[in-house]
Amino acid sequence: MSTSIERMYGTLGISPEVLAFGREIEASLKERFEKIDNVAEYNQLKVLHAMQENKVSEACLYPSSGYGYNDVGRDTLEAVYATAFRTEAALVRPLIACGTHALAIALAGNVRPGDEILSPVGKPYDTLEEVIGIRPSKGSLAEYGVTYRQVELLEDGSFDYEAIRAAINERTRLVEIQRSKGYLTRPTFSVAQIGELIAFIKSIKPDVICMVDNCYGEFVEEQEPSEVGADLIVGSLIKNPGGGLAPIGGYIAGKQEYVDNAAYRLTCPGLGREVGASLGVNLPFFQGFFLAPTVTAGALKGAIFAANIYEKLGFSVTPDSTQERHDIIQAVQFGTPEGVIAFCQGIQAAAPVDSYVAPEPWAMPGYDSDVIMAAGAFVQGSSIELSADGPIKPPYTVYFQGGLTWEHARFGILMSLQKLCEAGIVKL
Repeated sequence: MSTSIERMYGTLGISPEVLAFGREIEASLKERFEKIDNVAEYNQLKVLHAMQENKVSEACLYPSSGYGYNDVGRDTLEAVYATAFRTEAALVRPLIACGTHALAIALAGNVRPGDEILSPVGKPYDTLEEVIGIRPSKGSLAEYGVTYRQVELLEDGSFDYEAIRAAINERTRLVEIQRSKGYLTRPTFSVAQIGELIAFIKSIKPDVICMVDNCYGEFVEEQEPSEVGADLIVGSLIKNPGGGLAPIGGYIAGKQEYVDNAAYRLTCPGLGREVGASLGVNLPFFQGFFLAPTVTAGALKGAIFAANIYEKLGFSVTPDSTQERHDIIQAVQFGTPEGVIAFCQGIQAAAPVDSYVAPEPWAMPGYDSDVIMAAGAFVQGSSIELSADGPIKPPYTVYFQGGLTWEHARFGILMSLQKLCEAGIVKL
């Protein structure tokens, strides 16, 4: 490493000891990083093919206004998503405020009073609890007569197939499978595992809708859950598929009928996908999707780097330093609130925006405990950008993700380590 780079790290607050420790870890990861680059190359070609196949033109990048009728850019973008994700249709809209909103639309559009939703992978992400009505909330699906049940995972994190079989009944309309771990320490499921689970569920009840919460998983593998039997996959554009450029939005992709149902919930019955102006987001939506495989690869390298650093320092990490990756999230269990806070303050200090701000835990809407979030991002709340967050409750685990480039992800992890060293929580 050149002396000028060392000096620049020093200027940014990284000590020689922290830098040397990071470089030692990085040197051991060359082979794993090459595999990530191979997946990124495949997915880059897949996205390029989808754009060429659907004849993306300069006209597709222009905005529309008002009702948005005949928005060629919006309609072509949705065709691009459908082609890339191997689905019949897709709904990709700035009207979708976040990932939770996308999931709520997909659920509400495809269940009716008297239906039941089943989660075969335990508790869903915190913000979905109020959507479903696990925690009472105004406008929840429970208020509309939709019931819910869940099957816990086995102790080793695998599916409890017999309990799932017993839970499926005549009212089971939709099975919601959360790919990523959320604020849990269970494993993230691979596309192959999800395919096996869906095949099992369909063997019991073929007409059940299998929906996958695909947040944080897009482009991590060569396949998406829609290629192994998922009827719907749902995600946020300020995560992987937006490539760091999408300023808002979400997507719902899958079978035409179910995507249409979601569209009628997003806008209104009778209008569905036909309305909804793209305003000025077509350009960043297209460009972000084009960059998404490479951006995701950088974030994935950062997650693996973090796992190897903190595991070597004696902390419990999920996934561990050697496990295969199926999303971009890295969990590190510190066991104390001070560890979570110091880590997040390090990530914030490494940000290009608001680096001078020290994040603190607060009562964030939709969560059942105080949460600390570090995200000095160009897009508020974007978790494909360098970010970290965690609930301030036992076992005091922080969840790290993102980094628009590998170089920035690496710096963020080094800064988190620097802050932990300065707080006396870690000694090198």
